Amino acid sequence: MGGRGRGNNRARTQRKHFKQSRENVWRDDRKSDGRNGSDASGETANKSWEPFETQNSAFSEYYKEQGTVAPDEWDTFMEVLHKPLPAAFRVNSSSPFCEDLRSQLENDFMKSLEFEDTGDDEKNAIRPLPWYPENLAWHANYSRMQLRKNKSLERFHEFLKQENEIGNITRQEAVSMVPPLFLDVRPDHFVLDMCAAPGSKTFQLLEIIYKSSCSGTLPTGMVVANDVDIQRSNLLIHQTKRMCTANLIVTNHEAQHFPGCRLSKKRLNSSGAKAPEDLNLSQLMFDRILCDVPCSGDGTLRKAPDIWRKWNFGMGNGFHGLQIKIAMRGLCLLKEGSRMVYSTCSMNPVEDEAVVAEILRRCEGSVELLDVKNELPELVRRPGLKKWKVCDKGMWFESYKDVPKSRRGSIIPSMFPTGRNFADPNEDDGNADLEVVENDAKKQRIDEDTANTVADEEVSDLPLDRCIRIVPHDQNSGAFFIAVLYKTSPLPATAIQEKQNNRGCNSAQAEDGSEGDLAVEANIDVLDAIPDDDAVETCADAVADVSAPDDARNGNEVTAASEATGNEEGAKPQEKKKLQLQGKWKGIDPVVFFQDEVTLNKIKDFYGIDESFPFSGHLVTRNFDMNHVKRIYYISKSVKDALELNFAVGQQLKIASVGLKMFERQSSKEGNASPCSFRISSEGLPLLLPHVTKQILYASKADFKHLLQYKSVKFSDFVDSGFGELASKLLMGCCVIVLKTGMRFTGLRLSPTHPAAIF
Repeated sequence: MGGRGRGNNRARTQRKHFKQSRENVWRDDRKSDGRNGSDASGETANKSWEPFETQNSAFSEYYKEQGTVAPDEWDTFMEVLHKPLPAAFRVNSSSPFCEDLRSQLENDFMKSLEFEDTGDDEKNAIRPLPWYPENLAWHANYSRMQLRKNKSLERFHEFLKQENEIGNITRQEAVSMVPPLFLDVRPDHFVLDMCAAPGSKTFQLLEIIYKSSCSGTLPTGMVVANDVDIQRSNLLIHQTKRMCTANLIVTNHEAQHFPGCRLSKKRLNSSGAKAPEDLNLSQLMFDRILCDVPCSGDGTLRKAPDIWRKWNFGMGNGFHGLQIKIAMRGLCLLKEGSRMVYSTCSMNPVEDEAVVAEILRRCEGSVELLDVKNELPELVRRPGLKKWKVCDKGMWFESYKDVPKSRRGSIIPSMFPTGRNFADPNEDDGNADLEVVENDAKKQRIDEDTANTVADEEVSDLPLDRCIRIVPHDQNSGAFFIAVLYKTSPLPATAIQEKQNNRGCNSAQAEDGSEGDLAVEANIDVLDAIPDDDAVETCADAVADVSAPDDARNGNEVTAASEATGNEEGAKPQEKKKLQLQGKWKGIDPVVFFQDEVTLNKIKDFYGIDESFPFSGHLVTRNFDMNHVKRIYYISKSVKDALELNFAVGQQLKIASVGLKMFERQSSKEGNASPCSFRISSEGLPLLLPHVTKQILYASKADFKHLLQYKSVKFSDFVDSGFGELASKLLMGCCVIVLKTGMRFTGLRLSPTHPAAIF
C-alpha cells in the first residue's frame, strides 16, 4: 500500500530509466565541455555514435594484484565479463499456477527452443538452474536485448512479460537469487531486508514465507523491506505489489540507523504515551536479516557496461565504512540464534572480506561466520580471500603501517586483513614503542622490535574462507559475494559503544543493556537539542522525535499557528487538511487503524462476510479523516503487532507502504448508489473469497468466457438461464463471479440502469 500519489507512474518511469541505463551500450561522442554538440572551440563535434569503453586498465591492474582469479584464468574471466549477461527468472513458488508454469517450461519451451541459435557454446537455450530448489529458477541463454529483438523468441518473450506482470514469475539475475536461500527462512520468521530496492530479493523472501501457508490463510511471519531512497522504494512497492501480500511493511530509513522500536519506561515517559496492555511486542527484533549493502557494483559489469568507464581504485574504499555500519546495525536487530546474510555485487575484498573480518573482530565471538559448503551443493562457488591489499590513488599498501599519515583519514585499519592500527610513535608522547590497537577494542603494547617483525603482507587469521565468492566464468553469471553470519549471544558492549560513537550518542544513555536498541535509546537526548524537523530526519532518520506531543507530530500544532496568523477564507481549510494528511513523517501519508464500525458493518453485511474472518484491528488506511477514506488495507497479525508497537514508541518507523488493498470506495456515475460504498479489491479477493457468502455467483465455463470477452452482457444471453436469473437478483454494486471448474475468478460491478454485467 503506497503512501504517495502517482506512485505507479513514478515506478514505471524509474523502471524505464533503469533499463535504459543498464542496456544502453552506446554513447554520444560529443565533447563533454561543449554545449549543443559543440566543443570548446565552437566547432560542431562529431555526432557519430560509438560503443561504450569496455576496457579499463585500472580495473585489470587492481584485480590482477588482488589475485581474485588465478593468472591462468584471467583471459577467460575477462572474456566472459565482456559478454552480455544471460536472462534469468524465477517461478513464484507460492503461486497457485506454479506447477503449470514449471511444466510449460520443461515440456514446451525447452523443446521448442531446443534448436534455436544462442550464439554461444551452451547446448540448451533455456535450462533450470541446478542449484535452485525444485527447478523453479531458470537460465535463458539470451540477453534481454536478444529476447526483445529476436522474432523466433517472441512467444517466449511474451510469456515472460505476461507472467512477470501478474506475479507468477520474477525476472532476476541468477546470482541475486542466492542470498535469500542461505537465510533459511520459515513462515513464522520476522525478516528484515535492510537495503531492499528494487525488490526482487524481497519478493523472493515473501515467496518463501507464503509457500508453506495453507490456502486462504496468512503466514505468521512478515517481511520489513527498507530502502533509504523514496524513488527506489517506489520500484520496491511496484515489484512487491504483484505478490498481493498482507505481511509486508516498506520503510524509508538509512539502514545504519534503522529503528529498533524498543518500548522502555524512559521512552514512554518522554512521549507521554501508554503501552496497550495487550501489546505483543516490546522491541522490533528479527529472526532473519538480509544485509545486501550498497557497493561499487563491479560484479554487475555484464548487465551494466557503463561501469567500465566509471570504475576506479577508490570506489570500494568509499563504501567500506558505510557497509560496516549497516552490517553492525543489522546484527543489533538480529535475535540470538538467528542468521544474517551479508552480501554485495562487488568483487572488491575491501567491500567483502574486509567488512566481514571487521564485524567478527568487533563482535568478539558473539557472531560466528558459518560454513555453508553443504548448503546448495550444486552452486559453483569459491572460498573467500584471507589476504589482500589496499590501493589508494595508485599506491598499493599491504599493511596499515605503510599508509602515509596524510592518507589515514581515507584509508583505515579495518580495510586490511588483520585490522591492526599501527600508531605513529611520535604522537605517543615521544615514546619509542608502537601502539597496536586491535579493532575489537582490545589494546596491547608491543615494543618496536616486535612491530618490525610484522610481515609486510598481512594475512587474516579469521575463517574468511567460509565466505562465498561467485565469479562470472564458473557458471556464466554475474559476480557476487556472500557471508552467512550466526548470532550466538548478545553483542559486547564495546561493539555497541563504537556504534554509538559513530552516531554521536552518549553511552550513558544505554542503561538497559539491550543492544537491539541502545543506539536509538541514546538518541533521545540528542534529538531534544535539534529543533528543526529537517535536521531530525537528516541526522537520525530512523528515530522518532519522542519528546514532541502527539498533536505536533500530526501537524495540528502547525495548523493552529497558521490559524492564528491569518483569516484568509479558502486557504486556511486547505492548509489545515494538507498538514493533517502529512502525519508524522514529512511527505509520507499517515498509517491509521480503520475504526469506522458503521462502515465496516455495512461492508460485512453487504458481502455476507462471516465472523470467522478476522477484521478487528486488521484494517488500516492512509487518511485521518474516516469520512474521506478511499482505500482500506488488510494487515496480518504480525504486521498489526509491529504497527501497534510503532505507535507506542512514537511512530519511529517511516512507513511508505503497508498492507493488502482489500476495499476501494466506489461511486455510481448513473446516480443510483449501491447500498455499500466500498467494493472488493482484486488484490484482496483471493484472501477474502472463502468468507464471502453474498454477492457471489458460480458460472459455467461458457458464461465465464462470455463475461471475459464482452464489456456488456444481457442476463438473457447467458447460456445457463439459472445463472442469468441469479445475476438479475444481485444488489447494485460489486459482485464476485467464480468459475465452477477452476480457481480463476473475477470481480464485476452491475450497471444500475442496464441488465448487464460490466467488468
